[in-house]
Amino acid sequence: MMSRTLQPQTSGDGRPVNHQETARPAPSPWSLPDLGYFIAFSASWLLFSNFLTLAGYAALRPILGWHTPLPALRTNAYFAVISQTVFYGPLFGYIYYLVAVRYGLRFWTALNWGKPTRRRLLRFFLGGILLAFAAARAPALLPDKDSFPLRQFFTSPAAAYAVAAFAVLVAPFMEELIFRGVLFNIFERQVGVGFAILSTALLFAGFHVPEYWGAWNHLLLVSVAGGVFSLTRGVTGSLASSVILHLAYNATLMAALFFDTHHFHSFGVMAIF
Repeated sequence: MMSRTLQPQTSGDGRPVNHQETARPAPSPWSLPDLGYFIAFSASWLLFSNFLTLAGYAALRPILGWHTPLPALRTNAYFAVISQTVFYGPLFGYIYYLVAVRYGLRFWTALNWGKPTRRRLLRFFLGGILLAFAAARAPALLPDKDSFPLRQFFTSPAAAYAVAAFAVLVAPFMEELIFRGVLFNIFERQVGVGFAILSTALLFAGFHVPEYWGAWNHLLLVSVAGGVFSLTRGVTGSLASSVILHLAYNATLMAALFFDTHHFHSFGVMAIF
């Protein structure tokens, strides 16, 4: 039996092909360029989405007979909810593209969703409730005031229901996806888990400054809550844990406000919020 000698593969110009040289390593997710692109997209889309929402309102106003002037939209709950939704929709799409399309990864796995057991789910939900009650009963440590941008959205029962629904159903998931999902993963990969916990807590607080401007004690409590969310994400390694904690925290505050204001009908004194 004659043996055949295997000849090396050659390229088009006759040179041997080195597979180790031609094989390209898979791109590494959660890199510094990813951080730059994410910040650039988020900032630019935030500006454009606000412009788009204002332009849409201005175009529909004469057709639908809306009477709210453009300057008054700053304190309009419905406009705020729509504007935030318009911002969050494409931002979620960009995050999905980054994870599932650019890197070809499973979306929830790459974000370290980590589906919790029923026992852990209940534990984090109860933790969010306790955190909300602790925040509501905490003594004032910084200057505060009764009127601040977020509170000005509560002008009617319908407006209050719109804000409450958004605060419970949308904000916890999207805020956690941004801060404890994308940013946490990048900071943890590039620096470490300790830096990821601290930096995302500070960024979360900064994100809420416009809503609580002037009400510094309220902002302090939000900052503490954000720190707990980041710490939970770091200790458990699970994005789902911080989402559940955040959802329970917001839901408890909204429920307490609902009863404190006689079913969103009396906004004169809002002791809980």
